[in-house]
Amino acid sequence: LCLQVPELEKATVRIRQPERVRGIIQALREQGVAKLQVISDFDMTLSRFGCNGRRCPTSHNILDTSRVISEDGKKKLKDLLHYYYPIEIDPNRTLEEKRPLMVEWWTKAHELLVQQKIHKGDIAQIVRESEAMLRDGFKEFFDQLHKNNIPLFIFSAGIGDILEEIIRQANVFYSNVNVVSNYMAFNDDGVLTHFKAPLIHTYNKNNTVLQGTGYFQQLSTRTSIILLGDSMGDLTMADGVPSVENILKIGFLNDKVEEQRRRYLDSYDIVLESDETLDVVNGILRHILTV
Repeated sequence: LCLQVPELEKATVRIRQPERVRGIIQALREQGVAKLQVISDFDMTLSRFGCNGRRCPTSHNILDTSRVISEDGKKKLKDLLHYYYPIEIDPNRTLEEKRPLMVEWWTKAHELLVQQKIHKGDIAQIVRESEAMLRDGFKEFFDQLHKNNIPLFIFSAGIGDILEEIIRQANVFYSNVNVVSNYMAFNDDGVLTHFKAPLIHTYNKNNTVLQGTGYFQQLSTRTSIILLGDSMGDLTMADGVPSVENILKIGFLNDKVEEQRRRYLDSYDIVLESDETLDVVNGILRHILTV
C-alpha cells in the first residue's frame, strides 16, 4: 500500500486493517473519477486544530471571540463551551445522551449571537482578522477535486457564512464545492435576526437534516466516497447517499489522542493522529486519479 501511496508511511498514520484499506483504495481507483465524491466535515478536519502549540479557532470560535461580540457575550459563550465541550468528546457518554445536550448548546449559543446584532457586512473582516487556518495541502486538495470535477460536499455543524468566507479568502471556493451548515438570516438592514433551520450539531450530521436538499440524489451515480471527519458524529455524513459501493473513512484524531485512539481505529479506516496536513488525503487522491 505504501508503494502506491507513500504518504501512508507517515508517523501520524494508524490503520487497523491494512488489507481492507488497500482493497477499498484499489476499488476507488478502478471505479474511476466519474464515480467519486468527497464528503467532509469542516472545522478541525479541513481547518487546522492547532498551530505552534496553540488551538486554531473553529467557525463558531471565530465569531465568538471577534470584536463584534460584547465582553459579556464572550464570557457567556465561553462558559457554554467549557460546560458542553467536555460532554461532546466524553467517550463514556452515549450518543443518545449527547444529542439533546448538543441541541441545547447550539441553541443557546445561537441565541446569544443573535442578541449581538451582528452585521452581515462585518463577516469578511471578522474572518480576515481571525487566526483561521486551513490544513497544509488544502490548495492541492481543492484544486485536484475541482480539476477532475469531483463534487466536494462540506457538511458542517459550524457557521456556514463564516466557513464559506474562509474558503473564499483562500481562493478555493470552486463550483464543485457544496456546503450544508448553520446559516445566519439577516433583516433588510443586514442585521442577524436568527439562524436558519435545520440546526446542525455534531451528532445529527445525517439524512435527517438533508431532507429536501436532494443533494445526494443528484449525485446518485457517485457511488465511491472518501469521507473525512474528526468526530464520531462525522461517520454518518454519507448516510444520505442512495447506493454506496465503496467508502473510505479517514478520521483526524486531534484531541485526547490516547483516550480516543481505540474508538477511532474501530470506526475509521485510516486514523491521522495530531496531523495538521492533508498529505495522506492528497496522496490517496493522486493515486486514485492517476490511472
